[in-house]
Amino acid sequence: MPTIANQLAFSLVALGMVLTPGPNMIYLISRSICQGRAAGFTSLGGVALGFVFYMVCAAFGITALLMTVPLAYDALRFAGAIYLLYLAWQAIRPGGRSLFQVRNLPNDAPRRLFLMGLFTNLLNPKAAVLYLSLLPQFIEPAHGSVLTQLLVLCATQIVISVSVNGLIVVMAGGIARFLARRPIWAVVQRWLMGTVLAGLAVRMATEARR
Repeated sequence: MPTIANQLAFSLVALGMVLTPGPNMIYLISRSICQGRAAGFTSLGGVALGFVFYMVCAAFGITALLMTVPLAYDALRFAGAIYLLYLAWQAIRPGGRSLFQVRNLPNDAPRRLFLMGLFTNLLNPKAAVLYLSLLPQFIEPAHGSVLTQLLVLCATQIVISVSVNGLIVVMAGGIARFLARRPIWAVVQRWLMGTVLAGLAVRMATEARR
């Protein structure tokens, strides 16, 4: 089992990551506003399965293998940073859209919603960085089975992510209506999101491989 200190520290990291705007949040909010909470929760099921996939990969050492290949890890890191910069620009550019601004998305069937949630998460650079770079720092072989520690930490992250994203699905419509009635807050939210995304992108691009 991981130490209590490590589990609490990793929980805070996982909470900070899920609260930072990214592909998962953008997709879930857009889908929830356009097609309702049921569609949002169906999409969230796919996102959760994506985290389970990362957990299985970590358990079988695939993430560790990727970490030993500098070019593969750096390609993932820079691709993620570029994507986050693109999201930041989309938020702050003239005529840009708020994260909670209603988008005209087609009504998709539950199967497609689930798969879109799954692939959005599998291609999410934040999720990859969390499992590839951050997770190993909270595992201490001296404190017992590495596999057990890994599974406990991964399960903790999944519970936190699904819980927070579930609240986002429930509250997306209300937040969108609040911002629609208060344009100045929508502008503040856009610039705040763009700044956070740009900062995360710079940190991801400049962070040395661990």
